[in-house]
Order: sequence, then C-alpha cells, then structure tokens
Amino acid sequence: MQFKISKELLVQIEQLIHAKNDSQLEILLNDLHHADIAEIFDELESEEAIYIFKILDSEKTAEILTELEEDVREKILRGLSAKEIAEELDELDTDDAADIIAELPQSKKEEVISELEDVEHAKDIVDLLRYDEDSAGGLMGKELVKVNENWNVLTCVKEMRIQAENVTRVHSIYVVDDENRLKGRLSLKDLLTTSTKTPISEVYIKKVDSVRVSDTNVEVARIMQKYDLEAIPVVDEMGRLVGRITIDDIVDVIKDEADKDYQLAAGISQDVEADDSILELTKARLPWLVLALLGGFISVEMLGLFEGAMKEHYKLFFFTPLIAAMAGNVGVQSSAIIVQGLANHSISGSIVSRLLKEISLSLLNGIILASILFLGSHFLLGVETNIGVIVTIALVSVIIIASLIGTSIPLLLNKFGIDPALATGPFITTSNDICGILIYFSIAKLILGF
Repeated sequence: MQFKISKELLVQIEQLIHAKNDSQLEILLNDLHHADIAEIFDELESEEAIYIFKILDSEKTAEILTELEEDVREKILRGLSAKEIAEELDELDTDDAADIIAELPQSKKEEVISELEDVEHAKDIVDLLRYDEDSAGGLMGKELVKVNENWNVLTCVKEMRIQAENVTRVHSIYVVDDENRLKGRLSLKDLLTTSTKTPISEVYIKKVDSVRVSDTNVEVARIMQKYDLEAIPVVDEMGRLVGRITIDDIVDVIKDEADKDYQLAAGISQDVEADDSILELTKARLPWLVLALLGGFISVEMLGLFEGAMKEHYKLFFFTPLIAAMAGNVGVQSSAIIVQGLANHSISGSIVSRLLKEISLSLLNGIILASILFLGSHFLLGVETNIGVIVTIALVSVIIIASLIGTSIPLLLNKFGIDPALATGPFITTSNDICGILIYFSIAKLILGF
C-alpha cells in the first residue's frame, strides 16, 4: 500500500518534537520506510527535520538523505557538523556518498572527507568525485564482487564472501585478469553446480556488456534499457574494471531526462521546480515567451499586409485562428513523434524517406480534414464556395508544410548536437503559426486576385 502523509501524523510528530519525546518519536518513525520519512521531512520546518535527523540511527538517516529533495537535503546538511555528515556517508554506497559530498561547499567537502572513518571508503569517494556527474564515472559505485580468472571455484567462493560484506546487493559476479581487466561474468548457477577445483577460466561467460567511464549517463541509460540490465560494469580506458552502475541510478537519469524534455517542450529553458523562487521561474520561462511574443508581432504584421483583402472578403479573417491552430498542432504532433523516436533510437532510414512518409501521411490527413471543413463551412456557416475552396486548399497545404517543418527541425537539431526536444515547444508552434497565416493569405490572393 502506498504511504500517504496524513495531517494527524504530522501533528503527532510535531507534538513529539516540541515535547522532546525522543523515544516515542523514534518508535513512530522506525516503522516507516526511509522514503516515506523523506516525504515527511518535506512537510516539516528545517529545524524540526534536523531534530529528527539527529535522534534516528545513522543507518536509517543515511538512506533518508538519498531520498530527500536537493533543497531540503541542503538545509539539513547545513545544520550538521562535518563529523555528523561523515557518519552518515560511512553508511552509504560510494556513489550516493559522492553525490552528497559534491553538493557541499568546497571547504566543507574537505572537512567531511577527513572525518570519514573507513579510509578505503574515503579513497573510493574521492576517486568518484573526479568524474563528471553526467558521465558513467559519475554514476558508478565502487561496491562490486569480482573474481580472478585464474582462481578455482573454492577460492572464488571464499573471496566472494569477504567482498559481499561491503556490497548491499550482488547483481553480478565479474571476472578479471591479473591486471584487473574485465574478462566476463560468472553465473551463480554455474558456480554452485561446478566442482570446487574447477578453474573459473573454464566456466565464466566471456560476453559481458560494459560501459566506459567517459560514456554519458544518457548512453548508459539507453544500453541498460535496451538489454534490460539491473547493473552494468564500468571500465577505464585500459579496460580495467573500476565500478558498476545499478538500475536505481539509471531510473533517476531517465526521470531527469524526461523532466528536462518535458520542460523544453513546454518552453522552459532551465531545470526548475514548482517551489523555486519567482526570479528563477521567470528566468526559465521568459526567453521562450519573448520568442512567442516576437512571433505574434510578425503574425500581426503579416495580417496587416492583407488588410485590404480582409475588408473586401471579411470572412477570410474568421478562419485565420483555425488555420494557425492547425499549423501549430500538426507541427507539434510531427515533432513529438520524431523526438520520441530519436530518444528511443527507433528512427531508421534517411531524412528524405522520413519526409516522404510524412508528406503522404499529412496529405491523407489534410484531405480528410479539409473535406470536413468544406462541408461544415458551406452547409452550417453558409460560406461562399470560393472562400470554402480557399480555406480547404490552404488547410491541406498548411498541414503538409507544418508536418515537414515538425519532422525536419528535430532531425536537423539532432544532427548538429542540439537537444531535439526544443522542436516540440513554442519554437515549432510559433514558426508554424506564421507559416500557416502566410500560406493561407497567399492562396487567397492567388485565387481572388486582390
């Protein structure tokens, strides 16, 4: 059952905090999952959250830290000493610990690292901090189980027992050579069903998917998603095994990328949250709104060029919003499909073949929609036949052009290394609105001769 924070629970927690009833508060919260406690922290004042944090066991609070929203975690860490933070990080896997340290000010980073009790743990964290946060090296953790290809099964089992003490969950057993180069992986079933004297070199699986430390997090996510992997080993430039990435880290990457693309599609240029300051939200939204405003100015200017025609054939004006809206909608539909295909790597064939397919599709849709529009405008609105012909021809033309723009722009952006999600936002809508109006009145001018 999904946990929901009730008002009564929050009141009870606040009362226990104010009464300084630590034992009762600890009993109440210890029954909850750390992710649920993180949700509760989001609802409490910083001082209350820090108070709870200090009375709970480090094993529990360390997990809570990883689940907190970044701004809430920042406030809590600000209220803890370097030694207290180090105690939390000693309980975490190296990848999570490195992520938290990376958020601290430089001066406090050094203090916290110096306070870590486990020297090897500290070395691994420092090693991870040198990688870019958006790379495989920045995602990986050092905790893994590996065996040497020259060992026999009995030696492997003994070594694995020692290594497994520091690993929260064993996803795979990796096989390396004397130089620590990744050679393959070992099946647990083969390990259990093989004679203890059998050399590992005779039973391990040589085919193993891996990524390099310099690979981007998006590329890692794509590989793990494609092959349904729970974990993937990370190797350096020499092919040496340096860490592993688990599925929980990749879920976060996929979510972050989806959020980013959704915001770009909505015309938000920076990564923001609903609770961010008005200034930050304005900076994220304003650039695309300015673009839309400029597009509106161009549309108004364009309509002004055909002012005389609208006076003489005023019914043309009534269909302007319809044409502009259809152009924008068709463009967004086309670009959304292409952007999704690019993200999933399911786009195949040349750009020309893709555009030809889009022309066929838009022509069919255009004819159906234009027929409905012609019959509706003639019989329901009493529009003259010549105006109806203009509007229907314009609609078909606009749908074809808008779909071509919506298809080609994300493909071109992707080719030049620009996020194609830009093409599903105000940029594509505004450009198609302008094109739609221009096409509509150019066809009207051609047929009516004004």
